Amino acid sequence: MILFISDLHLSPRSPGATALFLSFLAGRARQASELYILGDLFEVWVGDDVTDAYSAQIISALRAASDAGLKIRLMHGNRDFAIGQEFASAARVELLPDPYPLILPEWQFVLSHGDALCLDDHAYQAYRAKVRDPEWQRKMRAKPRFLRRLLGRYIRWQSSRRKRHHTWVYADLHAAATDDFLRDHGYATFIHGHTHQPAKHDHIIDGIHVERWVLADWQEDRGECLVWDGKALSREALRAEDRS
Repeated sequence: MILFISDLHLSPRSPGATALFLSFLAGRARQASELYILGDLFEVWVGDDVTDAYSAQIISALRAASDAGLKIRLMHGNRDFAIGQEFASAARVELLPDPYPLILPEWQFVLSHGDALCLDDHAYQAYRAKVRDPEWQRKMRAKPRFLRRLLGRYIRWQSSRRKRHHTWVYADLHAAATDDFLRDHGYATFIHGHTHQPAKHDHIIDGIHVERWVLADWQEDRGECLVWDGKALSREALRAEDRS
């Protein structure tokens, strides 16, 4: 069994989601063989050396699940793009490129955070091009920790400011670019997050039916994982009352 999650946006400001994730790692996740976290595990991450008790708790929980036999693979999102190998080694998780082809004996998937295909959000794409640039990241990591903490606070402030506008929603994936992406990846089933708009989309590409599954974001009282049981995908709700 393989589980897929994304967009948890964990931080000390989300105690409910944090508790739900810790319970998930200690319980439900260990019934699976693999867990794929497709970006935005954290609300913000500005360098592996900027650690505190909160991040140490998450790292410890990931490591414990990994030590129990769960293979955990992590993809960068638009919030935690600065996660590096130091974090991965401490948490005993594998960092994945985006996109990532997951080829199983019974099926083929392509995994992505999804933000690279939100081409209609021009301001976001300019931001993404900057923060994903290796040279920009190198310079950012070289800055003093207090400046990077300020950067993290600014990113959180910008996000909360946008979300206060009730008409604002995440941009969806660009239709033509998504079709090209599916074609380029051999019509594999596409799993992604980022948009916070969980759904299953049916694409017809060159006469071939291709499924696109959008993962749900996590809230204080609920989360969700996508489950591959070897035959089919299904959604599984995770709720606060289910915590052990």
